[in-house]
Amino acid sequence: MLKRIVPLLLCLGASAVLSAAADSVQEKYIEKYKDLAVSEMYRSGIPASITMAQGMLESSYGNSRLSREANNHFGIKCGKTWEGEKIYHDDDESHECFRKYRTVDESYADHSDFIRYSARYASLFELEITDYVGWANGLKAAGYATDPRYASKLIDIIDKYKLYKLDTARNPSKDSATKPGKEKKKEKKGKKNKQEAPDETDGKPLSPIELITPKPSYDASWNFSIDRQVYQLNGVPMIYTFPEDNYEDLALKYNLFLKELLHFNDLDENPGEPAPGTIVYLKPKKAHAAPGQDKHIVDYSTDGIAPEGILRWISQRYGVRLSCILKINGLKADSIIPDGMEIRLRPQPRKEVAAEKKALKKDE
Repeated sequence: MLKRIVPLLLCLGASAVLSAAADSVQEKYIEKYKDLAVSEMYRSGIPASITMAQGMLESSYGNSRLSREANNHFGIKCGKTWEGEKIYHDDDESHECFRKYRTVDESYADHSDFIRYSARYASLFELEITDYVGWANGLKAAGYATDPRYASKLIDIIDKYKLYKLDTARNPSKDSATKPGKEKKKEKKGKKNKQEAPDETDGKPLSPIELITPKPSYDASWNFSIDRQVYQLNGVPMIYTFPEDNYEDLALKYNLFLKELLHFNDLDENPGEPAPGTIVYLKPKKAHAAPGQDKHIVDYSTDGIAPEGILRWISQRYGVRLSCILKINGLKADSIIPDGMEIRLRPQPRKEVAAEKKALKKDE
């Protein structure tokens, strides 16, 4: 009997050691990248628990070939518009193209941008930052992964390692910005403590939908009509057209020259009649989008716009002048925009431009 028990105990002991080693690998990954996931949450609005669980799952806890050789922790493929370095790897098909990053930070940032600025994921940002179950199921429903158990796998990882605690963590970027030798200001009485979900005052951005939802404008100079509400989008007054509206009557109604109204909306001299519900701006659009709306990732299946009209549609959607969009992106009015292309809506920060130039110089 003893002879049977001893091998069994040895097997159980070996199993426990292997399990502990596995957990150690996973916990080391969490410890190494948790601050990065939290920083991305404050930058993009994506729960840190979701980012961390996806990184763990997609990179095999940092041990996959893509993560080791390309710093690609989320298995993001090149697509048709990727211009950075590439690595080829067998996945759904043989020898597929994946994005290669200079650093892990770039991989995390690209993953955040991919979700935040793709229209198909926009509704997820209306969920609470602490609703990781809703986010996991929403990602699967939106087509992020083909694995039918993808959502449950993310939820299991979050629950097992208590990653949901990251969704209420302080912003490490803000903490690191505190000057040495100076004490942090004491929490004001009544202010949320660090166990509560972060809000806008903590640096969490507004959701993509909220940023492009027109808000009623109560400027007396525009609200003289009892039959039509004037709104503001990106700080620019605009209206929605009614059936039977035409641009000439709208210009007359709002004390504008027809050419002015058409210019404000990037239209030619013969635009035809607008469809009901069309956005019409009453003043010039802005040179760039609001903070937190840095880009739009073209997705023709979700956007529902033909390629020849996509740039003007983006211009109207975000309240940004078409000429400025062309300049920021180095495009021409007749440029062909492929599916998946990133259209920047704000000038690239100087530090990012400097980093890219430095990297290009190093490669040369």
